[in-house]
Amino acid sequence: MLALAAALGLVMGLVIGALGGGGGVLTVPLLVYVLGLTAQSATTSSIIIVGITALFGTLARLRGNLIDWRTGLTFGILGIPAAYLGTLLNHAADQRVLLLVFAAITILAATAMLINNRSRPDARTEGEIPDAPSGGKATTVSVDRRQYFATATKVVLSGLAIGFMTGFLGVGGGFLVVPALVIILRMPMTYAIGTSLLIITLNSVSSMASRLGSPLHLDWRIVVPFTVLAIVGSLLGKRIADRFSGDALTNAFAVMLILVGGYVAANTLGAI
Repeated sequence: MLALAAALGLVMGLVIGALGGGGGVLTVPLLVYVLGLTAQSATTSSIIIVGITALFGTLARLRGNLIDWRTGLTFGILGIPAAYLGTLLNHAADQRVLLLVFAAITILAATAMLINNRSRPDARTEGEIPDAPSGGKATTVSVDRRQYFATATKVVLSGLAIGFMTGFLGVGGGFLVVPALVIILRMPMTYAIGTSLLIITLNSVSSMASRLGSPLHLDWRIVVPFTVLAIVGSLLGKRIADRFSGDALTNAFAVMLILVGGYVAANTLGAI
């Protein structure tokens, strides 16, 4: 069991380290269907595993200035109250409806990313983040006041929407954050990965804090090796990402979303 947990953790870490999202989407099914945890235990375990893995992925990208801090912090802060409202709606919704909504959103997000990727050049080679609100070193373009407020509005609305959907769907938000950063904010995939990892870290901390008052139901024999190897995988995933263009990373992320969304839809519809 320990070896299996470690191997699965390595796979999850590779995904989140290379693509900046999808860790929660993969971790919960692996914990439930492969390692035999209950849904409650798997959800809480996933928050710990994905959060710690995303933190190390964020730290690994500090040297290259591949994080838009202003956007990431704004998403994280706005996501806290929005996720709480989404959680309230989650409790009132039918589980089959939730799964079908999740499948539809993942497939739509993936399709939008593929279409968007074909319609614009990869900005990685240009060394800039078009229309990014951060004034940090990662941004080399200057924007006038109107462009700044327009972009800031997109960040706020996107942060609220992503936070709400994260709470409503009950999984990590990386699979929604990356498409939002790439499509809505026009951020290059290489910067979107680092910024997404920061947002996932913040969301995980707030989600874990909301669970501290209740029993955690954790199996540390699974959580510890899964997390340790996931961290190793995330660092290896960064090296893999560094070898590929933004276009290739975007396509890989979109394909992963389509596979996950299609699997969930097929199983949900088959059970009706």
